[in-house]
Amino acid sequence: MTLADFRNTTQETDPPAVSIPLQALWYDAKGDWDKAHQLVQDDPTAESAWVHAYLHRKEGDLSNAHYWYRRANKPPFTGTLETEWEQIAQALLSQS
Repeated sequence: MTLADFRNTTQETDPPAVSIPLQALWYDAKGDWDKAHQLVQDDPTAESAWVHAYLHRKEGDLSNAHYWYRRANKPPFTGTLETEWEQIAQALLSQS
């Protein structure tokens, strides 16, 4: 699935059959931060930790975001939230 295809699925009612971190990004794109956070907070993967970091950065809780970036073994992102969302989604889609 391409990034454009993934973005287009946000017009649907339910997320596509993708990994938990991608489902979280899908819910975030639809404006449901709480559902996105719920999905990744209990998933022990580094990919979910990366999305978790992004979500806390979006929330404005930078110290918590930095904790999750460390758990994901990723440097803290300093660009726009939109660019970060796209980079994470693209990386996760390429792993699928």
